[in-house]
Amino acid sequence: MHTVTVKNIVKKFRIPHQRRTTTFQRGLGLLKGQRTYEEFLAVNNVSFEVEGGETFGIIGRNGSGKSTLLKILSRVIYPDSGSVTMHGRVAAFLELGVGFQPELTAAENVYIYAAILGMSRRQVDAVYEDIFAFAELKKFEDMKLKSFSSGMYLRLSFATAIMAMPDIVLIDEVLAVGDEAFQKKCMNKIREFQEQGKTIVVVSHSLNSIREMCSRTLLMDGGEVLAMGPTEAVLAKYLAMVN
Repeated sequence: MHTVTVKNIVKKFRIPHQRRTTTFQRGLGLLKGQRTYEEFLAVNNVSFEVEGGETFGIIGRNGSGKSTLLKILSRVIYPDSGSVTMHGRVAAFLELGVGFQPELTAAENVYIYAAILGMSRRQVDAVYEDIFAFAELKKFEDMKLKSFSSGMYLRLSFATAIMAMPDIVLIDEVLAVGDEAFQKKCMNKIREFQEQGKTIVVVSHSLNSIREMCSRTLLMDGGEVLAMGPTEAVLAKYLAMVN
């Protein structure tokens, strides 16, 4: 089965204290033993497992570490320690345009992004028209992406990724960006994935979406797991915390 196993993930970032504009200033700081940064612990010893065919939610306040965690699952960034094991083809819907090149056309970007997702050129050829039909962008296929709106970016990236027929789907709030009609189309596709037994991990601030989609949910705060279990129980704890 297409499971996701996360064990003891830790991720730190360096936050500069003050800007040192010259090599001399940086060298002087080092000689004096002054640290020019502090470490921010974004994800601290997080572990969980998502069963094959399960839709698993991750919630928390802004800055709780949930998006950083999803980027680690997507291999956009790597943890300082711990491990992530996923079995199957993965499609990640993160920030708009991740993997896209603004100076290339929409058509060229579809082939590049699909290759990142593990598709061959022949496979892309077979679904090329379906991608642009779903995205409703056929007449813009030869336009450079730098001229696209954020909504057009979203539609193209989502349409390309779903045609890769992923086994595991990682979603970070991006479905809230498109217009209402496209959001509905995306939600219908996610429900279709659920019916097909895909494994889905969702990060969202929309508690209604989490309640509707997810059987289990993880609550993060300060980079740590605060609660994990049946969605309703975790949502209740989250609401008590923020109120």
